[in-house]
Amino acid sequence: MTDALKRLSDEGVAIWLDDLSRKRITSGNLGELMDEQHVVGVTTNPTIFQKAISAGDGYQQQVSDLAARRVSVEEAVRMITTADVRDAADILRPVHDATGGKDGRVSIEVDPRLAHNTKATVAEARQLAWLVDRPNTFIKIPATEAGLPAITETIGKGISVNVTLIFSLERYRAVMDAYMAGLEKAKGLGMDLSQIHSVASFFVSRVDTEFDKRLAALGTDEAKALKSKAAIANARLAYQAYEEVVASDRWQALEKAGANQQRPLWASTGVKDPELPDTLYVTELVAPNTVNTMPEATLQAVGDHGEITGDAVRGTYGEAKAVLDSIAELGISYDDVVKVLEDEGVSKFEDSWNDLLKSTEAELQRLAPKEA
Repeated sequence: MTDALKRLSDEGVAIWLDDLSRKRITSGNLGELMDEQHVVGVTTNPTIFQKAISAGDGYQQQVSDLAARRVSVEEAVRMITTADVRDAADILRPVHDATGGKDGRVSIEVDPRLAHNTKATVAEARQLAWLVDRPNTFIKIPATEAGLPAITETIGKGISVNVTLIFSLERYRAVMDAYMAGLEKAKGLGMDLSQIHSVASFFVSRVDTEFDKRLAALGTDEAKALKSKAAIANARLAYQAYEEVVASDRWQALEKAGANQQRPLWASTGVKDPELPDTLYVTELVAPNTVNTMPEATLQAVGDHGEITGDAVRGTYGEAKAVLDSIAELGISYDDVVKVLEDEGVSKFEDSWNDLLKSTEAELQRLAPKEA
């Protein structure tokens, strides 16, 4: 294990683990990752929970108790997932306290089936915050059109938010605007802005997957030369947008009132193309005041052979714009790609949530007490 993870942390990148399971909590593995690999946060999503609970390790007693109480499958899923998040939050609480709430966070997502319903998303966010009942929780809200006003309302109620499924630069700017609008609401209600935190999860590897598919279909030399360059260019331009917003008069006024910056979070950083370096979406996106949430395989790869050479983002904006412009000149629509990615992202999480409900229902039925 090299010192790459420490160097990454020293460069201002918070290392979060993109995974959670009860076994990881009870075995002490999460604590080990914090102690040995500089992990200071955890993210979850419906797919992560579906995999963890389907594997079954450590859930049988709770599922048996829920079956005995004859709770609904939806209540059972929420009891199981919030229990994991609560326990992980307790393990990470010292980091939260030491960093003034900036890190030591555990994220849990609203029901993905509500992604296009603003009012229901806000209600779910409040319910999750109440159920987990830990100050170092992030409620994940997708950056759909309906999600934007939900972000504002939730932040305005003093609930910290991890905005997820951001693919486009335009939508990212709208997310930052929604966060500032929420802070302005909270300020108007006399809330302490220093207690409200947020990250904006900008997805990376999936962007290359979709663009590369379209570049491969063209098959020209120009298209081949642009393979696997779109995602990093897109993320770097997102950081440029972040820098512009935090330099704005609107943000400066909020910061003076005690507000915390909404850090860019690089999500989907596990490499999906085996031809690419397995640390690509970490080493090429090193920048101050960011978060990189990694699946464990990526975390281990960076620790083993990642080369961290300092800030890899600032100063690259012209080159990044040229990459996206070159792709557009080949007739590939950026707007269409990011729309497809958002639609697919919501759909995949819905599918995982439905699978989770089905597998949990089967376990509840299997463990239900037999009628006398």
